[in-house]
Amino acid sequence: MTSSDDDIQMTGKRRDKLIETKQEWARDGRLLTGQTADPARDRLPPGQTLVKDWPVLDLGQQPDVPEMKFRLDLDGAVENRLSLNHAEFMALPMEQSVSDMHCVTQWSRYDNRWKGVAARTLVEMVKPDPLAKHIVFHSYDGYTTNVRLDQFDQPDVFLVHEWEGKPITRQHGGPVRVLIPRLYLWKSAKWIRRIEFVIRDRPGFWEVRGYHNNADPWTEERYG
Repeated sequence: MTSSDDDIQMTGKRRDKLIETKQEWARDGRLLTGQTADPARDRLPPGQTLVKDWPVLDLGQQPDVPEMKFRLDLDGAVENRLSLNHAEFMALPMEQSVSDMHCVTQWSRYDNRWKGVAARTLVEMVKPDPLAKHIVFHSYDGYTTNVRLDQFDQPDVFLVHEWEGKPITRQHGGPVRVLIPRLYLWKSAKWIRRIEFVIRDRPGFWEVRGYHNNADPWTEERYG
C-alpha cells in the first residue's frame, strides 16, 4: 500500500487464529478427496458443495474504498504503465459474463452474472514484456496472490464491479475485484489495488502458507 492509500479505512480485525487454522488445514490436507474431474464434462469440481448464497470470507479486515479514492495501478514488466482512477476504469470497455465460482473451503456457486473489464483488454493496453510470465495481485488490505500471465489472459477473466446487476459490496471485494473462475477463489483477489507483471513467480499470502501455487479445482490443487 502506498502513502496515498493511508486514509483508506478498515473495518474489522485481522483474524490470526483463522489464518493459523487454515494453515493447519494445508499441513493436514483437510478437505482433500483424492479425486479429479474433467471441467469439459464435470461442472462441479471434486469435494465441492453447491450453495445458493455467497459466503463472505476474508482475513478479518474489509477496506472501505470510496469511488473517489479508488485507484488501480498496472505496472512492473510492461511497456505501458497505467494508473486509473475510478472514472477512468469505468470508462474502459465493459462486458457482461456468466460463470461459476469455486472456493477452496468446499463451496461452489453456479451462474454468477458479472460486469467488468476483460483481463485481455488490460493486457493489450499495458503490453507486457515478453519475459513477463507471471502476475501478482495486490489488494487494499495488504493481501497478495499470484497467477501465471496465461491464466490471467483468458476470455473468462475480468476485473468486475457488478454482481447480479448490482455493485459488488465491500464484503465481497468492491468496488473492484478480480475474477478468475477457472481457479479456486482465493486467486480472485478482492479490493484490487495493483496488478504487477513480473518475470519471476512470487507466491502470495496463502501460497506461502501451504496453499497450492496453481489452484486448479478440478485436479483438487488446494494445497501445495
